[in-house]
Amino acid sequence: MFCKCAHKSSNKATHAHRTARLLTALCAGAGTLHFLKPEPFDSIIPPEIPGEPRNWTYGSGAAELTTAALLACPRTRRLGGRAAAALFVAVFPGNLEMARQWRDREPKWQVISLGRLPLQALLVKQAREVAKNC
Repeated sequence: MFCKCAHKSSNKATHAHRTARLLTALCAGAGTLHFLKPEPFDSIIPPEIPGEPRNWTYGSGAAELTTAALLACPRTRRLGGRAAAALFVAVFPGNLEMARQWRDREPKWQVISLGRLPLQALLVKQAREVAKNC
């Protein structure tokens, strides 16, 4: 079985099990993209953050891959949930920078960039549920 929390008999545990799988895929996919195609991520590193954007891109990619591994392993899933919540908070400035940069684009791109902002809050909430219920 993918998640030890599935052995619990509550709906919360079952939901946390499914959420952990989704967050694992999300973090693994995004983390991989940070290394395969770093340029889009480089471009949304806020200019106020010191250092080279590529270093931040690779660092956040490594954090996402590490978080995915923690979420995928039943013994570390609770820690993975906490790591995911922290990660989703940490990358929020990049989402704000993307929304700022895209404010003059076509409306559909503005909606996408602005839609990412409340999505981060939902991701943090889901990650915290995994940390609590797995």
